[in-house]
Amino acid sequence: MYQSRCGVCCDECTRKESVNCKGCIHMDAPFWGGICEVKACCETKSLNHCGECDAFPCETLSAMGVAEGFDPAPKIEQCRKWAKE
Repeated sequence: MYQSRCGVCCDECTRKESVNCKGCIHMDAPFWGGICEVKACCETKSLNHCGECDAFPCETLSAMGVAEGFDPAPKIEQCRKWAKE
C-alpha cells in the first residue's frame, strides 16, 4: 500500500507528528503550506504515486529534495516497489 505520492514511507517518518503531517495522500496541501510539484502532478494525472506514471522517474521526482541534501534514490526505489504491488 502506498503512503505518499513521491515514495516517502510516511509510517516510518520520525518528523511526522512534530510538523503535524498526516501524509500528502490525506492532505489538500503540504504541511509546509506551499505546493508540492510531485503531489500536484500525481493528482492532476489521477495517479496514486509516481511509480504509476509513464514518465517515471521524471526530473521533478529525481530533483526533489536534492537542494536540501536529500537523496532521491530511496523514494524512487519505493515507488518502483509500490508499482509492482
